[in-house]
Amino acid sequence: MRLESAYSHPETLRRLQAALEGKGFRIFSEIDHRAAALSVGLDMPATTVLLYGNPKGGTPLMLAAPDIALELPLRVLVREGEGGTVFVTYNPSATLEGRHELPAGMADRLASAEAVIAGAVASPAAG
Repeated sequence: MRLESAYSHPETLRRLQAALEGKGFRIFSEIDHRAAALSVGLDMPATTVLLYGNPKGGTPLMLAAPDIALELPLRVLVREGEGGTVFVTYNPSATLEGRHELPAGMADRLASAEAVIAGAVASPAAG
């Protein structure tokens, strides 16, 4: 799923972090791909991945299907595209349905973050 953010890259990151944490999710890590590229003399547009989740929600999935841990914590990509447009991309929870022998319907437990992400990047006029 790719959404266009109404905000700059830094503001989109700030809004996503605040919105996710405000709904009980934990930001486990932030990967700044642009900084990594610059460290080896390369350049690229702002590209950041947030790893987030909630152990209360993810642990039951890992207990039911231990290999689902490869997919957790969840990730959301914030990247700057042509002309400064900022995109937010994530894999919908439905893509995990049945993966790694996850019992049917359990992936739905991860879907609540999708509305949080969409709300954080939407234009104030869209709300």
